[in-house]
Amino acid sequence: MGLWNFVKDAGKSLFGGKAEAAEAPKAEVLKAELKDLGLDTSGVDLKVEGDKVTVSGKAVDAATKEKIILAVGNVGGVAQVETDHDEDTQEAVFHTVEKGDTLSAIAKKYLGNASRYPEIFEANKPMLSHPDKIYPGQMLRIPGAKA
Repeated sequence: MGLWNFVKDAGKSLFGGKAEAAEAPKAEVLKAELKDLGLDTSGVDLKVEGDKVTVSGKAVDAATKEKIILAVGNVGGVAQVETDHDEDTQEAVFHTVEKGDTLSAIAKKYLGNASRYPEIFEANKPMLSHPDKIYPGQMLRIPGAKA
């Protein structure tokens, strides 16, 4: 099992307004968000208990599973995402954005070269719409970094 912690009040609000929810949105709402993002959720199921989301099943590939984890984890009201197939994500490297972070600085830290920031941007599409639109508390997928 894999378990990732998210900043509960920093995520995207699926109901409009500020992301301050006592618990995560219902599984159907999260599934609709994943569909809107164009993520292939075949073979994957979501279960919500309070502020924790469990992602079960096997995704089409590891990158898609990581994006599903991030997409639901970066929603307001979600504090934890747990998976039951750790082999899908055992190589995953995630970074929680801190105040002042840029994709360039994150690329330098994990990939050794600030000019590799487009790799991080591409790895987090469709959740990111622009390289400059990241926020503190958001978790990002870091491709090519070793866990």
